[in-house]
Amino acid sequence: MYLLGFDIGSSSVKVSLVDGKSGACVSSSFFPKQEMKITARQTGWAEQEPEQWWENLKLALQEVLGESKVAPKDIDSIGISYQMHGLVMVDKNQQVIRPSIIWCDSRAAAIGDQALKEIGEEKCLTSLLNSPGNFTASKLKWVKDNEPEQYSHIHKIMLPGDYIAMKLSGEIKTTAGGLSEGILWDFQQNEVSKLVMDYYGFDASFVPEIVPTFSVQSEVSEFAAKELGLAKGTKISYRAGDQPNNALSLNVLNPGEVATTAGTSGVVYGVSEEVAYDPKSRVNTFAHVNHSAESNRLGVLLCINGTGILNSWLNKNVANSGISYEKMNEMASEIAIGSDGLSILPFGNGAERVLENKNPGATLAGINFNIHSQAHLFRAAQEGIVFSFKYGMEVMETIGINANVIRAGKANMFLSPIFRETLAGITGATIELYNTDGSVGAARGAGIGSGYYSSSQEAFSNLTKLETIKPDPQRAAAYQAAYESWKKELEKAINK
Repeated sequence: MYLLGFDIGSSSVKVSLVDGKSGACVSSSFFPKQEMKITARQTGWAEQEPEQWWENLKLALQEVLGESKVAPKDIDSIGISYQMHGLVMVDKNQQVIRPSIIWCDSRAAAIGDQALKEIGEEKCLTSLLNSPGNFTASKLKWVKDNEPEQYSHIHKIMLPGDYIAMKLSGEIKTTAGGLSEGILWDFQQNEVSKLVMDYYGFDASFVPEIVPTFSVQSEVSEFAAKELGLAKGTKISYRAGDQPNNALSLNVLNPGEVATTAGTSGVVYGVSEEVAYDPKSRVNTFAHVNHSAESNRLGVLLCINGTGILNSWLNKNVANSGISYEKMNEMASEIAIGSDGLSILPFGNGAERVLENKNPGATLAGINFNIHSQAHLFRAAQEGIVFSFKYGMEVMETIGINANVIRAGKANMFLSPIFRETLAGITGATIELYNTDGSVGAARGAGIGSGYYSSSQEAFSNLTKLETIKPDPQRAAAYQAAYESWKKELEKAINK
């Protein structure tokens, strides 16, 4: 039997088909081949049409089914990973009322800040483990205040993954994990947050039926089966936000385990059993995929907006024509740790939560025209990204997340030896790289939820480790000195 995974990102939709027995990905595709359109009608806004997620899913799935030649009846179940914190609203006919306000839209930040003050910091942090911030609940309040006509037609609100499940099944459901991502879950009461719902004045009927993350949540409808080329009745048995799902894909399920990604933005995600939070909300705590009332499994998430986007910017605007990322890595490797005094702050992709929502912008500091070259820039950029991770991980340590081993997929910034070695060197953690991604993880999650696998241990028994990078004790002092120099530049930037 086979397992199908959908990963609904803001850049593309990826589909992977996994052989349940061997764990091998037999076919994978993504659409669009260029990045999906994000509409910004005003500065700081970011919206997408949910229908484009569905259309791109169909195109990617067609390629996967065509390439694999797998019969639809041989697909056991479907898992869904999705971009976190988005808001989708539908009417009674399951028609989308307005474009989705997605994760990187910042219009509701002031609403969340006001809610924190008026509800009270202690109440919010102890019940929600977060500030209401710029998350889904605050985005819905923005719609209520600014688009009352659209708001009046709401039947249900959803996260992006809930929308895809609705399109597949015709049924509207959600998960406690998804609601926690939207800051709509009360961890003290283990239920939808009455605190937030009442403060914002939301109708309780807006929240869909809640189903377990791993469970037969619904089945593919006859209509969707015909539209997609799948078998009617195929089980939909897992859904989770992209970062909890990335952790799942790396078999990061237990306290003390840490996963990370470094694409356009970067994330460090650690699992804890303690109900803990950062008083300044510089890192966020959500329900992990295996969280339950009986067994706390909480994901503490550090997000750095400016990571791979900095490397991409250098490639497009600084590297000579024809210099690849691989060549940039080679050039960077010729430069000593610390980049001969050159520091780069990578915060050029908007306000950073780890900096208490300050937006210092990207900074190039300590440049010497007689010493520094392109290669120095390339190394300083990668060091700056890693140092921003380290800075945030120091916050995570204050609430019990200590990284001894960090797991990641071998992709994006983790393709760079400099990046991997610097991360190991400054954190003292061993880096483990795996051949997996979000859509493959969602497929494995589907197998757990449907009962195809008897346990998560069975689901990940054949997860392949590609490479291990251990910290070099002889270089630890050099990394620490470079980090301290970088941190001084950061303090200057945020205290201007």
